[in-house]
Amino acid sequence: MALKGRALYDFHSENKEEINIQQDEDLVIFSETSLDGWLQGQNSRGETGLFPASYVEIVRPGPGINTNHVDYPSSPAGSLGTQVSLYNSPSVASQARSGGGSGFLSNQGSFEDDDDDDWDDWDDGCTVVEEPRAGGLGTNGHPPLNLSYPGAYPNQHMAFRPKAPLERQDSLASAKRGSVVGRNLNRFSCFVRSGVEAFILGDVPMMAKIAETYSIEMGPRGPQWKANPHPFACSVEDPTKQTKFKGIKSYISYKLTPTHAGSPVYRRYKHFDWLYNRLLHKFTVISVPHLPEKQATGRFEEDFIEKRKRRLILWMDHMTSHPVLSQYEGFQHFLSCLDDKQWKMGKRRAEKDEMVGASFLLTFQIPTEHQDLQDVEDRVDTFKAFSKKMDDSVLQLSTVASELVRKHVGGFRKEFQKLGSAFQAISHAFQMDPPFSSEALNNAISHTGRTYETVGEMFAEQPKNDLFQMLDTLSLYQGLLSNFPDIIHLQKGAFAKVKESQRMSDEGRMAQEEADGIRRRCRVVGFALQAEMNHFHQRRELDFKHMMQSYLRQQILFYQRVGQQLEKTLRMYDHL
Repeated sequence: MALKGRALYDFHSENKEEINIQQDEDLVIFSETSLDGWLQGQNSRGETGLFPASYVEIVRPGPGINTNHVDYPSSPAGSLGTQVSLYNSPSVASQARSGGGSGFLSNQGSFEDDDDDDWDDWDDGCTVVEEPRAGGLGTNGHPPLNLSYPGAYPNQHMAFRPKAPLERQDSLASAKRGSVVGRNLNRFSCFVRSGVEAFILGDVPMMAKIAETYSIEMGPRGPQWKANPHPFACSVEDPTKQTKFKGIKSYISYKLTPTHAGSPVYRRYKHFDWLYNRLLHKFTVISVPHLPEKQATGRFEEDFIEKRKRRLILWMDHMTSHPVLSQYEGFQHFLSCLDDKQWKMGKRRAEKDEMVGASFLLTFQIPTEHQDLQDVEDRVDTFKAFSKKMDDSVLQLSTVASELVRKHVGGFRKEFQKLGSAFQAISHAFQMDPPFSSEALNNAISHTGRTYETVGEMFAEQPKNDLFQMLDTLSLYQGLLSNFPDIIHLQKGAFAKVKESQRMSDEGRMAQEEADGIRRRCRVVGFALQAEMNHFHQRRELDFKHMMQSYLRQQILFYQRVGQQLEKTLRMYDHL
């Protein structure tokens, strides 16, 4: 039964499932049973959606005790345990959304207790796992946090640990006092899930020792990642079908040869997949290239193996050329480890890495140059519009190229075969009246028919030389571009916190020192995003130059071969 309610505080939606509510606004609440601290109802403007349960009170007719609204004293949140349910506290709900709080997420590494069989069985099942796509995914392809699944983000509580309640808690009391910047209550927001909000607000503790650092420097086009001091490349070759358990199970092994290592290593797709998930977990503000898609059936077919190899080569090229990703210890372990025991030790070490998510931002060393935050925001907005337009155009070109492949393999081949067959029919007709038949002409026309059948087969084979490579590059960039909306959202969230903190400082509700800290940490996120934008543009120019050059060269060679076939046939008519 619907109930009447009243909003205690303003709430601004950041998701299509939520609605805005204003303080003292009359509401219709569909059910007083909250879901993870959220109620569903309708505001005074007729909009229907979700809003925080702790931001409203239910208005009951007649005298009585209102059990839904508790007037919190200005005391630590720990004293509220007997007054309100767990998820009616915004601080707890916020920690739940961001993965913070002890005990909420278990420390279950994906391979913490794996044995040899589990490790070997990975990627041998029958479940199709599609390539991450934009829309339903979070930062760098992460799925949205499932609050009902404790192991959704292994080791996530290592990413940041909220300070004690007295240092920072988002209880209603603190909201009433207005002494701290409010947290984002959107449970689906990557700004919260990634831990960047906690970093901006100063809730990520400094580590006693930070073993890894990544430097950002000023370049001719603005902030850029400092180059890897030990650059290298890595080839992906010789996909080989291998078996185990006396042939019961099969898999494909790839030979990887890094230029900075003494010998090659052999890795299966599941090893790539493990590394990819480590990368997503660690590198919050970096667009990690997507792996080629998995496939349940036909994964031992020659065409699929060749396609996967081509795309793994592109993926590896982007990994080794990235100044930050290429230096990651887990990546180096993946490329160099030869011993099974050492492999497992390094794998578990990577899974227990504490410098992930929000804590990863502590590893940055940024330039001392001043950057106006408004200029940074304008630059980010320009890149946002660019990346959206590029994403649309890449999708358009990919669609056209895929259709062209289909025509090459099907339509064009059939049409040339029809033309060749028609020429053959003419030749056969000319042979029907021998006294008037010219054998040389008949042979020339018959040869013309066979030539066009050959041209049809050439068209069918040509995509392997040009269009497939174009589609590989476009697929890689579709993945890279799909990462940026969430990464940009992190920066937008940081900008919003800076503006909010400065407004509160101007109103005397926050110390200027705390507002300056938020601005300083926002600069870190801003420099990192600009460096990633700069690297993306550098790679884009190189990749698309190579893609277009390769396509045009192959097209020229193709039509030269077609021309040679036709010229050879034409010469048969010269001396009739």
